Amino acid sequence: MRPDSRTPSQMRPVRMTPGYIVTAEGSVLIEVGHTRVLCAATVEDTVPVFLRNSGKGWVTAEYAMLPRATAERTPRESVKGRQSGRTLEIQRLIGRSLRAVVDTKALGERTVIVDCDVLQADGGTRTASITGAYVAMVLALKRLKQCGALKNWPVRTAVAATSTGVIKGEPRLDLCYEEDRHADVDMNIVMTGQGRFVEIQSTAEQEAFDDAQLAALLALGRAGCQELFAVQQQVLAGA
Repeated sequence: MRPDSRTPSQMRPVRMTPGYIVTAEGSVLIEVGHTRVLCAATVEDTVPVFLRNSGKGWVTAEYAMLPRATAERTPRESVKGRQSGRTLEIQRLIGRSLRAVVDTKALGERTVIVDCDVLQADGGTRTASITGAYVAMVLALKRLKQCGALKNWPVRTAVAATSTGVIKGEPRLDLCYEEDRHADVDMNIVMTGQGRFVEIQSTAEQEAFDDAQLAALLALGRAGCQELFAVQQQVLAGA
């Protein structure tokens, strides 16, 4: 039995609250079980130096975890004076995932920055951040489109992410923290709405895995992402 009594192929309850921050161009609070991430999108009329006069835009992300998002207080990285390798890796992953579904030419020479702040962590913070960041970005771009700043819609398809893993030989979908820390295999899957993979991160934490387990994890991840796409679509349709 899983810690929260789910079946191996069952996701935690997913909830998204759009417009959570009224000052941001686009924002959403995403809750996946007890994991809660606030995603806020900002649009700036500038691009990095390497894209100036190219006619192309840029999409990037920043990720942070509040000190009491975890069971024990984690000092703010701003106080430490530097970001951890984990933080840098996650925010780069979020940025790559968003850029995979955006036509930067249609975006024009502007930058979309999505801030993902973890309010409460119970496993899957990076995957929840990607799923929520997409919604926040689309909400921000909708505003631009409505005011006539965008001639062509730059988002080609949706993007979402979830986790899978093997615990005591059993493939499971959407690991909570308790499962993640004891997993034999840990996998994060990022997919587009067209059913294509953006990134697969998989590691044997305790024991190596075989082809059959890999196929099972990918199938679970694909099914989980399909559920997330449905939630994203519902939220955006009503926003």
